Amino acid sequence: MDLTAHRRDWEDLARIDPLWAVLSDPSKRSGNWDPEEFFASGERDVAAFLGVCGRHGFPRRRASALDFGCGAGRLTRALVTRFEYCVGVDISEPMVELARDFSRDRPGCLFAVNDSDDLARFEDASFDFVVSHITLQHVPGRERILGYVREFVRVLRPGGALVFQLPSSMPLRYRPQLGRHVYRGLRSLGVPAVTLQRRLHLQPMRMSAVSVDAVSRTLQEAGADLVEVETHRDGAGVVSAGYYATV
Repeated sequence: MDLTAHRRDWEDLARIDPLWAVLSDPSKRSGNWDPEEFFASGERDVAAFLGVCGRHGFPRRRASALDFGCGAGRLTRALVTRFEYCVGVDISEPMVELARDFSRDRPGCLFAVNDSDDLARFEDASFDFVVSHITLQHVPGRERILGYVREFVRVLRPGGALVFQLPSSMPLRYRPQLGRHVYRGLRSLGVPAVTLQRRLHLQPMRMSAVSVDAVSRTLQEAGADLVEVETHRDGAGVVSAGYYATV
């Protein structure tokens, strides 16, 4: 699958239910996220990420941060209070526009559309902190996911911190993802995205998993030191891993 279709899916989500698309609590569907509560969750997540990193003594500097898959800027707004500036990138232009609107009061937040397989817009060793949370799991293709992991390492400064999350295994019953395929088929027939999402409760998000071994090997080959892996099994049996690395 190319990124054009993936971008179209996330533009649909961004226009109809953007905060739920970023943080998919079933009770918050159809515009039920309170923005203050939504961004408070980002503050908690960033504090937790930096708390783990701090135990390992990094990042050594706090000048710049990158939020990959920033969505509406949930983590970006929290990061900019801890770093001099933070760049949020997302494949969806409507998401980036929304993030800019939400963060007008925080000039250190910068946002850009990144719809390529890499982070070529950034030079090597550009950031002291790189984070990607509940994003890589939606990226189409295992090799593309691992390619982004390699890019995270490339743009990280020596002594910086890399934090990202990715499912490591999913039960077999979730792998066909029939709802996503039904969404795609009906969308191709001209059914409006708002009808599919609001009335039929269909959505186009894909879910991918990559083993801890494969991710660890990719980090090592890219030149990163993996210092901690947190694993969590949700109520549906999906196992997610949180990775903490440095260079």
